[in-house]
Amino acid sequence: MASDLAKKDCSSKSNVQLIITLGLLFASNTGVVRGMYLPGLAPVSFCKNPTIEENNRGTDDACQTEINIFVNRLDSLENVLPYDYDRYDFCQAGEEQHAPAENLGQVLFGERIRPSPYVFTFNKNETCKEVCTRKYNTDTKEDKEKMNLIKKGVIFNYQHHWILDNMPVTWCYDVQMENEAEIAGEQPQKYCSPGFPIGCFVDQTTDRKDACVIDQRYGTASSYYIFNHVNIEIEFHTGSMEAGKTADKAWEVARLVRARITPYSIVQTKNKKEKDEDEDTLNCDLEKGAAFFFPGQQVKNPPKEFELTYSYSVSFIENDEIFWASRWDYVLESMPHTRIQWFSITNSLVIVLFLTGMVAMILMRTLHKDIARYNEMDSEEAQEEFGWKLVHGDVFRPPRKGMLLSVLLGTGTQIIMMTFITLLFACIGFLSPANRGSLMTASLFIYVFLGFLAGYVAARMYKTFGGERWKSNVILTSFLIPGIIFGIFFILNLILWGEGSSAAIPFSTLIAVLALWFCISTPLVFIGSYFGFKQRPMEFPVRTNQIPRQIPEQTFYTMPIPGIVMGGILPFGCIFIQLFFILNSIWSHQFYYMFGFLALVALILVVTCSEATILLCYFHLCTEDYQWWWRSFLTSGFTAFYFLIYCIHYSWSRLELHGMASRVLYIGYTAIMVMLFFLFCGTVGFFSCFWFVMMIYSVIKVD
Repeated sequence: MASDLAKKDCSSKSNVQLIITLGLLFASNTGVVRGMYLPGLAPVSFCKNPTIEENNRGTDDACQTEINIFVNRLDSLENVLPYDYDRYDFCQAGEEQHAPAENLGQVLFGERIRPSPYVFTFNKNETCKEVCTRKYNTDTKEDKEKMNLIKKGVIFNYQHHWILDNMPVTWCYDVQMENEAEIAGEQPQKYCSPGFPIGCFVDQTTDRKDACVIDQRYGTASSYYIFNHVNIEIEFHTGSMEAGKTADKAWEVARLVRARITPYSIVQTKNKKEKDEDEDTLNCDLEKGAAFFFPGQQVKNPPKEFELTYSYSVSFIENDEIFWASRWDYVLESMPHTRIQWFSITNSLVIVLFLTGMVAMILMRTLHKDIARYNEMDSEEAQEEFGWKLVHGDVFRPPRKGMLLSVLLGTGTQIIMMTFITLLFACIGFLSPANRGSLMTASLFIYVFLGFLAGYVAARMYKTFGGERWKSNVILTSFLIPGIIFGIFFILNLILWGEGSSAAIPFSTLIAVLALWFCISTPLVFIGSYFGFKQRPMEFPVRTNQIPRQIPEQTFYTMPIPGIVMGGILPFGCIFIQLFFILNSIWSHQFYYMFGFLALVALILVVTCSEATILLCYFHLCTEDYQWWWRSFLTSGFTAFYFLIYCIHYSWSRLELHGMASRVLYIGYTAIMVMLFFLFCGTVGFFSCFWFVMMIYSVIKVD
């Protein structure tokens, strides 16, 4: 026996030595080990001059001199409908330029990234460079329609969104006036928006709207000012620490770390070309020059012909204080403050501590005394049962509509796991704002592949409820909630198609979504249901009586509806501040990046829903009301009703929706979010209450 063990030990040691030797041989032949960047996040190096680009071509130090600006969809706070850049009569890119590939998440969110005619050479400053000229004649129907479309975009304050080196071109301006800052003893706060407006409008009373307040020249009554000139400042980092170069070679390549834009409305003048020049040059007087505008309908005898010239000036600034890895900081830091987030977390923790104290008091004192008293009673005293023990023969009686409840629980479990897995990847850094569309793509694929879990939970709970129609259960789990969501989404997409919005999903993408649903998610639901029905039903700690017990008359505050309404207040109080930032990112087009805060708030929401549901469940059992199955689901699920009220309040206070299409789209997308949130909270409340009831009835003696 000992010799056999020795032989096995020697053979295992020799195997380990062989593996180590092979590993060392493989490492010695692989050369230099290189790191890998996350998809879409690899830095791009730019050459100081074309000679360096030619010399480094095909090597690890490859770089480029050409900088391309890409344009995204145009959107507005006053209109939910986004539009493609090509819809407007702006300067268009040449046919030789190609748009970058878009992932599924970008398409579903309506992002449409296209090339633009704004192309720069790295480290080459240019002043008043003409891009294109558009001529309009109001007697021509086509020109009049183009002008009216631009005017409509100005009225609704539509915003350009430009992208340079996968980084937003930002428009930074002060949100606190200088004199106010001096009074407060603070520096004026600068807000950097990831977009800038098409133009601005001055009404008949010379009331300047939106961006017209930035310049006194924009003051003519009933005028549509067009921002046709932009000053672009591009900052680059040339340090050796980031490029991995030696100090004397650091200047050969650089990385872009900031791009800021300042829009102007001007009337350019042309200088006659000199002998050594190929064409006329533009003169852009940004300080005293006249502003370009389209007159409104109230203007008498307006000109019939307009010539609108688009131009730009670009300057490059060396900035070695900002590293490539932190180049998004100035955009994110100017957005809603972290201080408010900490207030939100503190508020949520106070609510959680309050509920935890209540639950602890019930479990450690009241419930413990009840269990001890029930177990010490003899048989004669047991005949005079009272409190929650009195309903032990009915507490596990199957609920009405058990099929529907099991389906909702299966889909709710799928949504809960999708949420936390997505948040885990986001906290690690895979789903940063720089990786556009990744959050939606990841959420969708995780949801699809969690169909197995939805089928398993729905089947297991349905079998526990005593259900036998397993085919109906599988079909409803596969198609009920996904079908409702897809139906709403499809109707909203028809509206977007009718309005010509860029957010309309192409037919090919709809086919891809349906393929994910029918070819991946549905088979996984069937497989999960198969394994769920193969399991034995969950065993309850007490037997159920054949004849149901009559529930005594309840007081007002122990009736189902008041309890359900009260149950959602505290969970909503934990998350309403975080909801503001989430809705801002969706409707106000701001970047959301604080996934650590969101993960913590999600955990607090789970704890709060669980504790609130357990508290109310215990109170109802003490009043001999044993119908807790649906009530536990609806108690925490009612948090979604307060979420709906908050979304309506947000649309009134933060958005200015114009037109029936915008309102219908807002309501439709809000309905989808509320439904998912309802399933999330309801499932958490149900399973926490289910665990609580199973626990308390498993520790009492029942004849």
